[in-house]
Amino acid sequence: MYEDRGAEWRWRLCHHNGEIVADSGEGYAERNKAVAAIKRVKRHPPGAPQTE
Repeated sequence: MYEDRGAEWRWRLCHHNGEIVADSGEGYAERNKAVAAIKRVKRHPPGAPQTE
């Protein structure tokens, strides 16, 4: 989690080797909204079926 230059909150999901595997793609005006978004992403287990 970090605050960008526009004072919006963003997140990055990193692999244990430090590689970024996902990011918020958008800024959130409130930190708690960004926290909720990353929790939703982390809730999906590896190997979950991909939907299109």
